[in-house]
Amino acid sequence: MKKILIIRFSSIGDIVLASPVFRCLKNQLPDVELHFCTKIQFKAVTEHNPHIDAFHYFDNNWDTLLNNLKAQQFECVIDLHHNIRSNQIKKALGVPSHTIKKLTFEKFLLTKLKWNVMPKRHITQRSLDTIAPLGVKDDGLGLDYFIADADVVKLNDIPTSHHLGYIAMVIGANHQTKKMPVEKWQELCNAIQHPIMLLGGKTEIEEATQIAAIDPIKIYNACGKFSLNESASLIQQSRLVISHDTGLQYVACAFQKPVIAIWGGTSPKLDVEPYYGSAANASYIQKKYTNFSLDLWCQPCSKYGRANCPLGHFNCMKKQPILTIAAKAMEMLK
Repeated sequence: MKKILIIRFSSIGDIVLASPVFRCLKNQLPDVELHFCTKIQFKAVTEHNPHIDAFHYFDNNWDTLLNNLKAQQFECVIDLHHNIRSNQIKKALGVPSHTIKKLTFEKFLLTKLKWNVMPKRHITQRSLDTIAPLGVKDDGLGLDYFIADADVVKLNDIPTSHHLGYIAMVIGANHQTKKMPVEKWQELCNAIQHPIMLLGGKTEIEEATQIAAIDPIKIYNACGKFSLNESASLIQQSRLVISHDTGLQYVACAFQKPVIAIWGGTSPKLDVEPYYGSAANASYIQKKYTNFSLDLWCQPCSKYGRANCPLGHFNCMKKQPILTIAAKAMEMLK
């Protein structure tokens, strides 16, 4: 049995975007045992993935983690993170490794100097390029996300008004410049005549309360009420997903849900737009998602997002064409 270690420490979206690597390795290499190393806070993202045989979690236990990994006697390491810690693991294990091209310099040129030399190759495809030397090919099937039966949200757990279908609006994000202001979400909810469910974590409860207050019947505030995998279940059961650049956007892609992606401080130019697999034809992709990015000269200002707009105006979000987004949402529902 050949043991392979895959490293990707964070985050939710990045791990989901790397999910085809697990599937393709498991399905195409005979007698392979796949191990995955990530941070403990991202356990829920992959714990139900049938393509992964064993997990190794980093929880500020660096020496213990290294000793456990050394004991496994891996034959190969796939490094999909490419940072100081992943390099230390590769050095400690001393076995052949394959590392993703992180494009740090290209992203610097794009975000700081606005010189776009990105290779126009999606991060998921670059992750799959990393395992090509092992003779593994992209199967074209897109992203994966798996949830346990216990995490499937039942109809009785959401309002009756939403039983016949709803739009999931993902209002959360790790960085403020990825998030549309509350008043813009309120404007969007007013413009859409369809049941809406707000999704996010506990940090979004106050914002979601303000948004839902404009129409508590049409808008259900689910922020902070469900776990990550339960929120993924709600994404799976939705008719359409409207989202910031955040993890649940890619979970929606894994479930082949139609997506409207709203971009602020980051941008599709970073090769991280919604992804449905290389086998999807142009017509299918056109029906599946729409990007709303104003393509301002200052956008993207960061590859991750920032706490505040560096120029102070936050035009990338404040000038989003809300009525156009609403019209597109109603069109996609049809």
